[in-house]
Amino acid sequence: MIKRELYKKTIRRRLVQLAGLLSAWALLVGGRLLYVQVAQHEQWRAQADRQQRRTIRVTAVRGTIYDRVGRELAKSVETPSIFAVPIEIEDVERAARELARILRLNPAALRERLSERREFVWVKRKVTPEEATAVKALGLAGIHFVTENKRVYPNGELAAHVLGYAGMDEVGLEGIEFAYDREIRGEESTVFVYRDARGRTYERTQRPVARGHDLVLTLDATIQFHVERELREAVRRTRARSGVAIVLDPKTGEILALANVPTFDPNAFAKAPEEARRNRAIRELYEPGSVFKIVTFAAALEEGRLRPNEVIEGLGGRIVLAGHTIRDHRPFFRLTARQVLEQSSNVGTIQIALRVGAETLARYIERFGFGQRTGVELPGEARGIVRPVRRWTPASVGAIAIGQEIGVTALQMAAAMAAIANGGVWVQPHLVRAVRSRDGTVVKRAEPERRRILSPASARVLAQMLEGVVERGTGQLAQLSGYSAAGKTGTAQQFDPRTRRYSRTRYVASFAGFAPVADPRVVILVALDHPRPKYTGGEVAAPVFKRIAEAALHALNVPPDRQEGRPLLAVRTNFASEGTEGERGFGLSEAEADEALRFSALPPTQSKARDLLAQNLAQAVAPTKRVRGDPPLVRVPDFRGQGIRAVTEQCARIGLRLIVSGSGRAVRQEPAAGTLVVRGTTCRVEFQ
Repeated sequence: MIKRELYKKTIRRRLVQLAGLLSAWALLVGGRLLYVQVAQHEQWRAQADRQQRRTIRVTAVRGTIYDRVGRELAKSVETPSIFAVPIEIEDVERAARELARILRLNPAALRERLSERREFVWVKRKVTPEEATAVKALGLAGIHFVTENKRVYPNGELAAHVLGYAGMDEVGLEGIEFAYDREIRGEESTVFVYRDARGRTYERTQRPVARGHDLVLTLDATIQFHVERELREAVRRTRARSGVAIVLDPKTGEILALANVPTFDPNAFAKAPEEARRNRAIRELYEPGSVFKIVTFAAALEEGRLRPNEVIEGLGGRIVLAGHTIRDHRPFFRLTARQVLEQSSNVGTIQIALRVGAETLARYIERFGFGQRTGVELPGEARGIVRPVRRWTPASVGAIAIGQEIGVTALQMAAAMAAIANGGVWVQPHLVRAVRSRDGTVVKRAEPERRRILSPASARVLAQMLEGVVERGTGQLAQLSGYSAAGKTGTAQQFDPRTRRYSRTRYVASFAGFAPVADPRVVILVALDHPRPKYTGGEVAAPVFKRIAEAALHALNVPPDRQEGRPLLAVRTNFASEGTEGERGFGLSEAEADEALRFSALPPTQSKARDLLAQNLAQAVAPTKRVRGDPPLVRVPDFRGQGIRAVTEQCARIGLRLIVSGSGRAVRQEPAAGTLVVRGTTCRVEFQ
């Protein structure tokens, strides 16, 4: 009995002890679970995420870049990218072979990547829709797709050196894309890929992102198109090494067009040589030659050292300065100051510079902005080369006065001419009108620097003298149909570092000018590097100025200011005087017409801009020529069933203006076919 009681007590004690132990263990486990789940929740969740979730960074959505009237110049589009989870791939050999075939990749290199026991590898980023469809059709395990953003330049080479380009990760690498990368670039998107215990993907999510700001540029795509076309043709015709052309609004400093030849397609920038990607307009220095005489004359007029009609001795076209002989292109004996500029006399200009003096000339060189960056919104702008006066030699004042011993950029020279056109006020050249948020709110607006560098009276007199250069002097091939023009030619010998002398065979031919003279709307600079066989600015650059100016003034709807003739359309004109053989056709080729008409593919909200653009393209198909007397009547053709190019050429040929709406084939027209109208009448043609 006693033993039984002892046994029961022992059992109870042990049960109590066991219960206590179990309770303690439960409390310990529960406490630990509570600690892990509450106190260490974030830590363990992060570790689980690292094991189960893969994070993929996807390129941001960059803002759109527009021209001044809303035409898209650069935009981002969604595009598929392909990645692999190698541990999911069942047949690496087959996967590598098939993917390499479709995506045009190296099979061995791809096989090596897919064989790595990694959780993520890129197969190919930003593939075409056709490639993505073909890969999906394979149904390969471990091959996945994600949506990225790709930068697209819908107009190809148009304004390539202004726009620049963005790289694979949608980061700006050149041009405006680089300079405004912070504003344009949006936020990166994140793709989360979830895996099970065996590493197999079971879920994928992509977080939406905010896109970057949009840019509105000062460029006019219509003017840019014509500038590039004329510059490309000029470089080809003159066999020049390269060429630059710039169009400025002198009142606002807005750059309406900036072109370089050779050029490149920013959609495939990696394939273009560095030579083609270089923005010569702001980075390449050259001695401007006689165009720089505008600074010498400006200083002399402003300082009261020169009167336009006073006589300057020509000295037979030869002057000796500090032991150096400088000659004119032909002998002159007595010239007025106007004629010195009109005939581009080096001897006369040097005598004027000696009156001004080195210190004063240097001060005006600085006033005009030489030797300092203009501040245009492009990377890599050069300052130019302007030596301080203390380092000038006794011959420097004469050499610099005629555009030697000084290095300038094309944009600096254009801005200097613009200051004269703008009544003596220098305005900072710029390319960005506004930065806008996605909802259209203006975040930042252009505020270019302005400074007066000449009195209005001096600028007006100099502008009149420059008009004489075009009317009677070396720039006669720059004369416009229906518009007055002013400007200055330049023919600069290039310095040969091997001989340490100026070359007798290599020149930079240039022309800088503006139009119309009384109320300038455009300033244009054209420079051709090493043209041949003709090489003077008046022969090879002035005619390019003419064609660009006429197209630009038409595009801007500037009314003619010349009453002696009425500007009408033409498709052929004679430029034998500039060295071409006979008549040269100016009709658009089919490819050029297609390229031009891409700019009319605007959204419905921009239909007015589209119609105006089509009209401008029709007007600018060819240079105009004056027709005196009463305008003849012409019969309106039947345009029905014809394409835009054919209608454009017919209107240009008979002198009708054209407004286009729609695309495809002509279905309606006004006036009706067969109607007799005055040449210059506007025809409206609807295409479907």
